[in-house]
Amino acid sequence: MERRRDHHSNHDRKPYERPNDRHSNNDREREGGRSRDRVQRRDADEGEPPSNNNNNQQQQQTKDAPKPKEAPNFGVSGALTAEANTFKGVVLKYAEPQEARKPVTKYRLYSFKGKEQVDMIPVSRQSAYLFGRDRIVADIPVDHPSISKQHAVLQYRFVSSSDQGGRAVKPYIIDLDSANGTFLNGQKIDGSRYYELKNQDVIKFGFSSRDHVLMAEDADED
Repeated sequence: MERRRDHHSNHDRKPYERPNDRHSNNDREREGGRSRDRVQRRDADEGEPPSNNNNNQQQQQTKDAPKPKEAPNFGVSGALTAEANTFKGVVLKYAEPQEARKPVTKYRLYSFKGKEQVDMIPVSRQSAYLFGRDRIVADIPVDHPSISKQHAVLQYRFVSSSDQGGRAVKPYIIDLDSANGTFLNGQKIDGSRYYELKNQDVIKFGFSSRDHVLMAEDADED
């Protein structure tokens, strides 16, 4: 009889233990699912503000970041310059560098045809003078057919000066990649490069027979 009771007891206990286990497991799964949903919703809700904050911080850092210094422009700007670098609808081939300055020394440009002086132009009232056939933009028009519309520039630059102890404003000539070139004291110069001008240097443009001589007003004349 005791064996039967034990058998029935074991038989009675097992049917109740298994449903309880299934119920417990199902409850845990449902609870786990709800917990994961809550965590996902919380993460989704809490995830957006940090992302916006990060974007705002990056934007603020971008605004606060120091801007790189603009390098001096030592060459021609080219035809693809901004519309701001135009004059009366004409695109300018040249943009002045940062070191451009009006000269303290008074200069004159003398033009000769052979030994005869045919013109004299004061060239110290502004920091640069454009030579060329295009009278709309040229500061000093030159009409010879071998000369380009925008041919060359006389540019005054504030640069280091060993002979004047420190820095000084000096005159330079730069050829704007003209078709027939610019000549300094009989030698053709490279385009898009500055060449310092000394007192009484002789400049020629293209195949023109005219000589242009730069002279300081206070220089001693031989």
